Amino acid sequence: MSRLTFKVNGQTVCGNSREPLLVQLENAGFQPEYQCRNGMCGACRCKLKVGAVDQQDAMAFVGPNEILTCCAVPKSHLELEFNYQLAPAEQPDSDVVNR
Repeated sequence: MSRLTFKVNGQTVCGNSREPLLVQLENAGFQPEYQCRNGMCGACRCKLKVGAVDQQDAMAFVGPNEILTCCAVPKSHLELEFNYQLAPAEQPDSDVVNR
């Protein structure tokens, strides 16, 4: 299953079963908290309410039903809950032209 949907704090996001959740959330326009991107710090921790992930070994503590988005790759449709409101990524100024 390549195409998946994630419910993130009540918002539906389209994703895949190939990339870590942190990358997919950023690509969807969210700015989740993180510090290391390799499972050491635990800043990207969230609750896994529904679904399954393949999570690489991590050094950071995770409690029951918690995952680290930096090293968790979805295996099914998911429902996630963050303890904070995810901020949308800043949109580039429409007057600026990238060359």
